[in-house]
Amino acid sequence: MPVSRDDAESRRGQAHAKGLYPAPLNAGRSRNMQANRRSDTKPEVSLRKALHHLGYRYRKDLLLRLPETRVRPDIVFTKRKIAVFVDGCFWHVCPQHGRKPTTNEWYWAPKLQRNMERDTRANTALKEAGWTVVRIWEHEPLEEALQAVRSALD
Repeated sequence: MPVSRDDAESRRGQAHAKGLYPAPLNAGRSRNMQANRRSDTKPEVSLRKALHHLGYRYRKDLLLRLPETRVRPDIVFTKRKIAVFVDGCFWHVCPQHGRKPTTNEWYWAPKLQRNMERDTRANTALKEAGWTVVRIWEHEPLEEALQAVRSALD
């Protein structure tokens, strides 16, 4: 059942009051952060469209239940056991574009560290289960991303 906007705002206010996460700096920043997607990001959709155009068929955002953990890759080739992740530079701390947060660092630094640790655990669990893992940064050109996936498939 979807949560109403008023309920969501009330819950956010309660979490801010408890110090679970910081209050937004302003309404514009709040809207911007709420607009961040977990799936169907522009780089991910572009890659999926290109793969589909080339004749590849896949599952998107499929939950894989592995012995040690659950993993939800962006693109999954089930028969070939290939999991593709399209990682955002901020959220996954890109070595080229990732930057240390300067505002509310007490909240963001541990969160981003947990994201990196989760990525490492997912890679390890998938590899131990016999999967091939392809990780692509959002800033990578589409042709390079396609080549990385195609080389894993071939």
